[in-house]
Parts: sequence; structure tokens; C-alpha cells
Amino acid sequence: MKTEIIDNIKKNLTSNKQWVLVIGDLMLDHYVFGDITRISPEAPVPVVKKIDEQYRLGGAANVAANLRGFGIKTSIIGAIGKDSNGEILEALLKERHITTTGILKTNNITTTKSRVLSGQQQILRIDDENVQNVNEHQLIKKINISLVNKPSIIILSDYNKGLLNKQCIQKIIKLAKQNKIPVIADPKGNEIEKYHGVTVLTPNKKEALLLSQDINLTDEKLNAKLRSYSKKYNIESIAMTQGHLGIKLIKQNKTTIIPATKPKFIYDLSGAGDTVVASIAAGIIAGLNIHNALVLANHAAGYVISKVGTTAIDINDLIATLKKENAEQSSKIVTLEMLEKKIVSLKKQKLTIGFTNGCFDILHAGHVMYLEKAKSKVDFLILALNSDSSVKTLKGPLRPIINEQDRARVLSALESVDAVITFNESTPLKLIKKIKPDLLIKGSDYKINQVVGSKEIKAWGGKVELVPLLTGKSTSNIIKLIN
Repeated sequence: MKTEIIDNIKKNLTSNKQWVLVIGDLMLDHYVFGDITRISPEAPVPVVKKIDEQYRLGGAANVAANLRGFGIKTSIIGAIGKDSNGEILEALLKERHITTTGILKTNNITTTKSRVLSGQQQILRIDDENVQNVNEHQLIKKINISLVNKPSIIILSDYNKGLLNKQCIQKIIKLAKQNKIPVIADPKGNEIEKYHGVTVLTPNKKEALLLSQDINLTDEKLNAKLRSYSKKYNIESIAMTQGHLGIKLIKQNKTTIIPATKPKFIYDLSGAGDTVVASIAAGIIAGLNIHNALVLANHAAGYVISKVGTTAIDINDLIATLKKENAEQSSKIVTLEMLEKKIVSLKKQKLTIGFTNGCFDILHAGHVMYLEKAKSKVDFLILALNSDSSVKTLKGPLRPIINEQDRARVLSALESVDAVITFNESTPLKLIKKIKPDLLIKGSDYKINQVVGSKEIKAWGGKVELVPLLTGKSTSNIIKLIN
């Protein structure tokens, strides 16, 4: 999956002439970095000695910055004040080569969020804002001018600051449909009607609950509510972000979860939603389907939250990160010689080695949950995979559906699996005797004395562990359904 994403990004984004129009609430993010050295004698509060001060793009401006980070030409429409912060924001946009001719200047102040940090810890945030009173006629006029050169996608970045009311959004969607332009909307508030007709809606879970009019809904009922919204309000896809739980893709008749990536460090969640919206647009422009666009969005969000403060994506860094992860996964596919060397190192560290095996033809949720449970019992989990010839011997001439190289590659992408090794025999007994695992793991549909290697493992002090399976999930059932 990552290889396909990398190839599409490199091929289609970096040399693409398509462009995106971002319409929404512009914000300036102001950061004061310092050290806490003492408590104030005036009040029981910390004294921060200022070391550095930075300004960054926020809100719709951050969406635009992320699009530019992907290498996509971007134009922005929004409102700023006739003040010094407005001048700073506009200058930052121009530094990013974002077209700013659509910006309206009002008598209101520029929305600014000031954060004070010591180390990576945020101490205080001050918001300087009021609701923007924008002349709707002038706004629509700016949009019509921008549509002359027909953007590939329109993004509505709604932060509920007064620019994008229901009437305005519906006019934009109508204009977009007339020009056959998809619209991605990042919503705020509890009016789902505002977003009638958008192509993709990207609420986080809290925002989705607000849109549902019931913040106490269970996940199942929320899914059902969002599916009904998708149908009733003609929304092609709802991509609900769920933090460490990933993104839930909801269509009229289907719900899919795209798991989150796990960044090594999490410094700041601010701006992650902007990155997700921009990544979906980038994915669509790169020729990815919505599912793979959300896979890209997860990786991009994982990248930005590992940075301090609101940070836009950098396509070269992201590709390098994806390539590194891809290489790390591929390196899990090993030969017996490679595995024996690794086992020597593991045993020196006194780490617990687990061993499981199977065909894993057409990977499904039951497989994934089984492997997660198996991994929870050991430090290092080895998965012995039946080769194609071995599967044919066990399952018949029409199996496997997926060849051994592809099965191994998909399994290596699972965090629960530390090594994948293929064997040709009908059982993995030879491997078990060579590896001498501490724990031999199989599903609870077996009895301990039925597990291959259960007698032999006693010789080196190991044992057999049976883990529960997810009922009703099997490759055979999937094949029957397809047939």
C-alpha cells in the first residue's frame, strides 16, 4: 500500500499542473518559546524567560501551507484585519507562494492564537479574535474570479469564525457542482445542513457528535447516523478522524477504519486536522482512491504531530519517512539463516520468542486480532507462512488466492508481526525444532495436543498457548461470499 502511495505521489504530485482553492477562516499562530527558571514573586505563576518567538500559518492558511508542502499550486480566499498580524499572515502566505488575491481586508482584527511554551510543554494560550463580518457579495465575487481558471478541488476550512455561514457554503457548493469540482469540507458547529452536497466531509469525532445533535451516541449509533447523513445530504464520503484510533471512512452503506500510524514522538496535535484535509486533496490529485488518500492522510498527520507547534507537511520528508517504514517492513521477511542470527541476539537479551503459523490467505480482521493477541504474550513474534505449494497440499488446487510473496509482504506490515518466514512442508515442525521458541501459539479452535510441535517444545522448556479467535471470520467464508 505504501509503495503505491509513494509511486503515485512522486509521479503525479511533483509534476502536476492541477491546483486547489482553499476558502475559509484565516488564522495566525504565534509562539513564544522560553525557559521556566522561577516562580513569580507577584503571584504563584511561573516566570518564562523568552528565548525565541515565531509566527506560523493557522486555520485555512495552514491547510494552504500543507498543500504547498505537497507541491500543489494553491490559492486562498478568506479575511484578515487591517492590522500588523494581518500583514504578518499575508507575508507568510506569500513566502509559501500561495496566491493571496482572494483575501478580503476588514476592519476586524486578524484571528491570532498566541501560545507560550517551555521546552515542548504549552503553558498558556491567548486567543485574540472576533467574528468576521464579511461582505458576502464581495466574497462570492472573489470566488467567481478564482473559478475562471477552474481549480481541481475546493476546500472549505470552516472554523466557525463567521466567514462560512450556511448560505455562503451552499452557494459555493452550487458553483462547484456547476463546474464539476469536488468539494472537501472541514466542518464546525452542529448544522449538518450547511454541508449538503459536499464530496468529502472531515469532522473529528467530537465534531461528528455535535453534527449528530447527540454527544452521547455510542460508536455504532454514530456510524448509523453518519451513514444516514451521507444519504440524506448527498455527501459522498465522511472521513471522521479519531486520533490514535485512525480515520473512519463512512459511506451510505459501508464503514471502514483506516488505522493510525504511530509516530515515535507526539509533541503537538494542533493543525493535524488541517493536514488531513490537505492530504485528502493531495491524494485525490495524485490519483489515489479515497481509502488510500486517507492512508496518506494518516501518515501525514503522524508526521506533523511529531513536530512542535503548527507545522505543514514537507513532501520530501514524508516520502523519505514512508520509504523508511516500507524498508523496515520488508526487512521482516527473513530466511532461516537470517532468523537464526536474530534469535541468538534475542536470547542474549533474554527476550521471549513466540512462534505461530498459518496460510493467512486473504488477510481479514480475525487474522489481525489473532496476531495482536499472540504478540501481546511475547517480545518477538515469528510468523511461519505456508508457501503456495504447501497451501495447495492443505487446501486444494484452487488455493491460495494470494501468492506467498504478497501474503508475506502484507503480514510484514502488521505491527504485531516481527518476522515472517515461509516454509514448504505441510507442517512447520522442522522450523520449530530449529528455532526453539519459548511459546508456541495457535488459535483456540485447536486443543494443545493437536498443535504441531506441542510434544517437542517441552524439550527446551517452552510451552503452548491457545488464544481466542474472532468468531465468524475466515478466508473460506470470504471466498464463499465472493463466489
